[in-house]
Amino acid sequence: MGGSLGCHRSIPKDPTDFSCGKRKFSAACNFGHILVNQERLNINTATEEELMTLPGVNRTVAQNIVEYRDCIGGFKKVEDLALVSGIGATKLEVIKLEICVSSRTSSSQHSPSSLRKDLDHQPCTGININTATPAQLMSIRGITEKIAKNIVGYRAENGPFKNIEDLVRVTHINSSLLDRIRFQVYVERSRAASTNTNGGLTCTKSHPSPTSLSFRSDDLDLPPGGPTQILSVRPNVEPPPGLRDGKPVVRLGTWSLQGCSCDKANNPGVKEVVCMTLLENDIKLLAVQDLLEREALDKFCVELNQGTLASIRKWKWPRGLWKSVVSEKPTGYSSKGVSYSGFLWDSLSGIDLKDASVLDAPVVNGNGHHTYPLLYLAHFIVGSYELTVVNVHMQATASPGESNGKNHNTEEVKCQRLSPSIQETLKAEKELVVLGDFSSPPQSSELDILRKEKLCALIPSTQFTNISTRSPQGTQCLDNIWVSRSLKKLCSGHCMVVREGLTNPWIPDNWSWGGVASDHCPVVAEFYADVSPKELSRPGMVEVDRRDTMPKHER
Repeated sequence: MGGSLGCHRSIPKDPTDFSCGKRKFSAACNFGHILVNQERLNINTATEEELMTLPGVNRTVAQNIVEYRDCIGGFKKVEDLALVSGIGATKLEVIKLEICVSSRTSSSQHSPSSLRKDLDHQPCTGININTATPAQLMSIRGITEKIAKNIVGYRAENGPFKNIEDLVRVTHINSSLLDRIRFQVYVERSRAASTNTNGGLTCTKSHPSPTSLSFRSDDLDLPPGGPTQILSVRPNVEPPPGLRDGKPVVRLGTWSLQGCSCDKANNPGVKEVVCMTLLENDIKLLAVQDLLEREALDKFCVELNQGTLASIRKWKWPRGLWKSVVSEKPTGYSSKGVSYSGFLWDSLSGIDLKDASVLDAPVVNGNGHHTYPLLYLAHFIVGSYELTVVNVHMQATASPGESNGKNHNTEEVKCQRLSPSIQETLKAEKELVVLGDFSSPPQSSELDILRKEKLCALIPSTQFTNISTRSPQGTQCLDNIWVSRSLKKLCSGHCMVVREGLTNPWIPDNWSWGGVASDHCPVVAEFYADVSPKELSRPGMVEVDRRDTMPKHER
């Protein structure tokens, strides 16, 4: 294969031998069909999750890359990446051997140091056989309706195709037909974990993840690529019976999903962590914060209701019927832009949504942003009573000179305050719960309004709600559930911060894999569902027990 292909030099006979000479390849050379030793990441098509597998690229830097890429319409060469905030020339030198630049609609344009293995999709044109519908497959010349259905059926039974050659395992597809359709199809592949790290999945990580990992490769039901040698192990729990002292109970929780876009929600690791945490801990109503896209929450609903992941399908107990609602307008702001709040609930557990709306804060600063957080208020029918749930997402603002990428520091970060106008709303509600990400411990002055209205925090400041692979037990109490005096009578006395099962091998963790789905833990409280009017009027106090686990949900 010593032809020229329009390059300034001939291609070596051994495509993997690029070390001979001084590697003076022209950036105009088209090596799109050549296989090289190491798969490289195409920075023009990579998602945030895939970019985070590069050495030194965290979520903030990954978001900067995507934003810059969208702004310029795509990178022309690898060296353009140095212009992105958080990269620079030094970091580019570290990662440039792992990346390339190419277009999905034209021939690959590679940097001299960036040749990517485009195995199954030559320049990624045609039909992705891992996502195509029968109708789309039938548009391929040579594929009949029967064969299209066989392809979809094989995919559903055996999981995604790892390469195009796997098509010959499908009934009525032989090698002859495969050769005819080969250039009309491709296999979308996820990128494997970085090979330039010490935290690789084939060796012991210096910072163990809170969730145990099992080194097995059999029975994998995950997309090809990524840490394929590791299968996550979920906590060994059985869902509680839904009764406390012989009375039916319902568990509600709050969880900040840390910049959850549709891209993040589609990550199989994130999806498994969120859905299985709901099922295992019997959470029937969940308040969610920090959604970057309104459609992201629906991804979890679909998974809970349809069960495409193996862990969801194998769940032995009823999964419920899940529903979701997301605020029509943004309720917060982040480095990525606006964020939304929402609710997930299991409609088969006696929970129905009456209405939901964003409470406008009156004061707006010079940037057009609300000085006070916008609260998302919803009325739910829970068993025999109406419950008012206020979903809160308070942002912490770094003091001058502090970067946005740092974690909260109570000495250097100033938190938003709740609007004084919320007091009238709180006074008008009886069975009231205010929950979410408050970005501060319960004793902080920013939450004085809640104390004035006689609300009580169920999680003390000594119990931490943040998490990371480097600090599995957390360092701060940022999330909480506040309840009114009348609702406190309905609390069963059991609440908890869920820490188990929050990591997954398919979630990027800076230079490696096995990260957490969010740097916030779910916080959960349990309430009696069927209560008589006499019990509602009876005085009572509760103690908080923080050991427990929970299951279920809906769309």
